[in-house]
Amino acid sequence: MPSIYQYLFRYLKTQEVVSFGKSLFVKIGFGMIGTFIFMVLWSITGYLIFTQPGYEQFTGFLPVPTVKALYGLILDQMFWISIYASLKRVIIGILIAFVLGMPLGLLIGFYNKLKMITYPPIQFLRMISPLAWMPIALLVFAEFESAIYFLIAMATVWPIVLNTAFGVSRVNVQWINMARTQGANNIQLILQIIIPSSIPHILASLRLALGIAWIVLVPAEYLGISSGLGYIINDARDTMEYDRLMGIVIAIGIIGMLLDGSIKFVQNALKQGF
Repeated sequence: MPSIYQYLFRYLKTQEVVSFGKSLFVKIGFGMIGTFIFMVLWSITGYLIFTQPGYEQFTGFLPVPTVKALYGLILDQMFWISIYASLKRVIIGILIAFVLGMPLGLLIGFYNKLKMITYPPIQFLRMISPLAWMPIALLVFAEFESAIYFLIAMATVWPIVLNTAFGVSRVNVQWINMARTQGANNIQLILQIIIPSSIPHILASLRLALGIAWIVLVPAEYLGISSGLGYIINDARDTMEYDRLMGIVIAIGIIGMLLDGSIKFVQNALKQGF
């Protein structure tokens, strides 16, 4: 069975350059239109709210001050250190969730009895807000970093489990029956058929987990640490640098969009191979 790298190469090789260029041009064009509309609505709404008496100190939330502050952040070394710290926490938290959740999802999807046994506790635990675990994390873990890893892992493990299990349930039954007739055992089925066939759903679970982790990250970084995007947002709020605060918010959105786009690119590449 071809590897992921072969699928990626096949995807990049088989795309028509002209059609790809046209598609990219159209996407960029519509994206620019959407961005322009967003900026206009932001400007109008901000002007109507922050020019009222008593709200003048919040003019930093307007687009022009925000863009200037964002440019200043790009030149600030502390900003890049904070991005690195936040990305590290997200990656480690999702990695922990993936190591725990992916095997569990494979087993739940493969063994129907295990699926029925684990359904109530999984549905119960996934409905608990990740931030509700914050007091427990502070009591259990001696370090704030470990507490943040725990919160992100708790937020992202359930979509990984459920999407992986769903991917297993969608595997072609004829492939499994054919492998069994050839003498394949359950371990061989999981390693050679189930996992490769479930890769698109596993990637979808990682994409969903990334979005959740990126949302949970900022409030999780309020736990007394001295680095990260959540920390510098809190610092900007305390110092009433509202333009800088809004610039950080915009930066978080941009970084999250780039991370999501990278996973989406891999998903599209794999779809061409399956």
